[in-house]
Amino acid sequence: MTLRLFNSLTKTKDDFAPIDAKNVRMYVCGPTVYDFAHIGNARPAIVFDVLFRLLRHAFGDVHVTYVRNITDVDDKINARAAERGISIRDLTEDTARIYNEDVAALGCMAPSISPRATEHIAQMVAMIEQLIASGNAYAAEGHVLFDVSSKPDYGKLSRRSLDEMIAGSRVEVAPYKKNPMDFVLWKPSDAATPGWPSPWGRGRPGWHIECSAMAGQYLGKTFDIHGGGIDLMFPHHENEIAQSECAHHGAPIANVWMHNGFLQVEGEKMSKSAGNFFTIRDLLADWPGEVLRFNMLRSHYRQPIDFTLAGIKESWKTLERWYGVTEPLANPSPDAAFFAALEDDLNTPAAIASLHQASELGLAGGLGFLGFSNVQMKIAAKVQTDSVAIADAIAARLAARKAKNFAESDRIRDDLLAKGIVLKDGPDGTTWEIKR
Repeated sequence: MTLRLFNSLTKTKDDFAPIDAKNVRMYVCGPTVYDFAHIGNARPAIVFDVLFRLLRHAFGDVHVTYVRNITDVDDKINARAAERGISIRDLTEDTARIYNEDVAALGCMAPSISPRATEHIAQMVAMIEQLIASGNAYAAEGHVLFDVSSKPDYGKLSRRSLDEMIAGSRVEVAPYKKNPMDFVLWKPSDAATPGWPSPWGRGRPGWHIECSAMAGQYLGKTFDIHGGGIDLMFPHHENEIAQSECAHHGAPIANVWMHNGFLQVEGEKMSKSAGNFFTIRDLLADWPGEVLRFNMLRSHYRQPIDFTLAGIKESWKTLERWYGVTEPLANPSPDAAFFAALEDDLNTPAAIASLHQASELGLAGGLGFLGFSNVQMKIAAKVQTDSVAIADAIAARLAARKAKNFAESDRIRDDLLAKGIVLKDGPDGTTWEIKR
């Protein structure tokens, strides 16, 4: 196969040639786990899960390493833990577990490695020391800052002007900075703030250095693909490039940079103030995970996506229709057109379009390859659409029992069981759940 990927650094779509075909390496920026992940966070998880699957198909499962980090030290985390009166570890253990459960419900495989920032402080300190030694960073008043002026090509990823970069990074004005654009690698912690010992005093890392240190630890100085949301291009990914290249004598951190587009909800930017802010968990309470996944994949990953109720319903109807004509197969094989679409910069809309024309075998294969399981989706979708019918059936069963028509009562119970619905009788009435 010839996989072509759009490189955000070069702004060109090129044939993908891994550094080592027996050791294909990808890093994707993961969540900052201070609260439930929102639906925008689901998009990179789904997009790069599909790429992970495609790389495994092309190069072999054992030859692909996918690292997605957990940011578990951050000022938002510190503030939330202090509000709740718990340690940052207790907070992030819980929220990271919920994140992993949520993205698994969206059909995402676990990455090969999921490192936590707090377990790699030593690697961060070592990288900062390298940057100071090379003249690319300096210590000032308990802080260590990267000297942007020491990197002549700073800004090459986002290609922004100096004014745009200053505005985009919400530059903190501080008297200890040589340049307003200089960014923090290490900052001091007071007695009430989580911190670690360092040559510059007790403190904690800046956000950008975390990913550079973890990526270098597991994937080496230069790896194949670095991914994340377009919102991370500047300043996060720009700063990763600067500090990693300077710490590694000019070696690029990644050969290919990939960014998924923004997500809106019903045509507007998602925000709590607008009343259109949804967590993944919110939506999973109302919709099967596979419907949400399919709705994401109907848009090309580099394009903005408008997440709408109408779109979710349309995705649901499509999957229900497809699941009505195909069943899970042991090793289904997608049609050639399906792979041709995915090989063209992960063109999932074209891949999905090919499934409309595919044989039953190709349809099953394509759905399976994209991370859809069929069986659980069928049950979940049926339950969602028939919830009123289930309530009516429970009421009819109760009436039959009161009339001592136990044969009819048992028939209704067994009919629901055959559809994947288990009834539970208790002192507070009858409840139901999906059969697992």
